[in-house]
Amino acid sequence: MRSRVAAVTATVTAGLIALATPASAAPADKPQVLSSWTQTTATSYNAWVTARANQSAWSAYGFDWSTDYCSSSPDNPLGFPFQTACARHDFGYRNYKAAGTFSANKPRLDDAFYADLKRVCARYSGLTRTSCDSTAWTYYQAVKAFGSSPAIG
Repeated sequence: MRSRVAAVTATVTAGLIALATPASAAPADKPQVLSSWTQTTATSYNAWVTARANQSAWSAYGFDWSTDYCSSSPDNPLGFPFQTACARHDFGYRNYKAAGTFSANKPRLDDAFYADLKRVCARYSGLTRTSCDSTAWTYYQAVKAFGSSPAIG
């Protein structure tokens, strides 16, 4: 009888522990995944684009995928498609702010944004490329200077 009571107690205790664990807890590797998607490399950018296209596969992580794209600036200035770069920048800002580690990561997030914009500009040549590079530099300087304000990022 005593072993049976012990077995029932163990089962109930295990069940209570399982109930006490939040079902919505993010996987332990969330910081590493976030970091891998917010680096300056094309590989990081491409991994984020792939994940963004399949957000449901990452739902357990509780990432904030919301974006206002390039905030109050044009998403495609002079026809240059900066919208996706702005969305990834928003992703980094929103998720590092939520994690409480924004200040430590802001310089890298801004540098990754600039790298993304330069990759857009690399598709062009001549004066069009020069114009794109100049616009990218302006966007980069804006986020460096004003990116911590609530209206940007």
